[in-house]
Amino acid sequence: MKNLIDLEKKINSELTTKINKTEIKHNQIYIEIDKEDLIDVTLFLKTNKDTKFRQLIDITVVDFPEQSQRFKIVYLFLSHEFNQRIILNYFIGEKEVINSLTSIFPSANWMEREVFDMYGVNFKDHPDLRRILTDYGFEGHPLRKDFPLTGHSEVRYSEDKKKVISEPVKLEQNYRNFDYESPWEGTKYIQEQKDINDKKN
Repeated sequence: MKNLIDLEKKINSELTTKINKTEIKHNQIYIEIDKEDLIDVTLFLKTNKDTKFRQLIDITVVDFPEQSQRFKIVYLFLSHEFNQRIILNYFIGEKEVINSLTSIFPSANWMEREVFDMYGVNFKDHPDLRRILTDYGFEGHPLRKDFPLTGHSEVRYSEDKKKVISEPVKLEQNYRNFDYESPWEGTKYIQEQKDINDKKN
């Protein structure tokens, strides 16, 4: 459909019980659903002749650590034929397992692995759910808002052992000390020299 308003009406009329909320913003349609309806809604968006959202652009997550429904799962779809975009989302709890879209969009494979790696969200029926950006023995999930900024461990080359080693993160003290002086005023030794020169004159 060429008109976003007509498309929104079409989606709402066809998927009445599966849509919680729709909204048009930024020339895109935002759809809120329940996690159980993901497969049905996605199949409709991809195969219906009036929608034809045949490309999955991305899957991402927003973390709300203070909420019981901690994660907002977000899917971005594109219809090349109608040059339209749809953003589909739903909320889940931290320990919930959600359906994989790999049977409908094979490209979801690596996207879901990235979500698993970065946020710890588990996907049911995924063909190969393992880390994709961090190392196999990595602890935690880096994009969660409660993940420490320095991480838990660091990897470096040890000259003594002649190999790459992993060890707990430690911050050197010389990176913790700041003098808070303004660079516009100059350093102390320059300021002292200026004071001496002023006295001489």
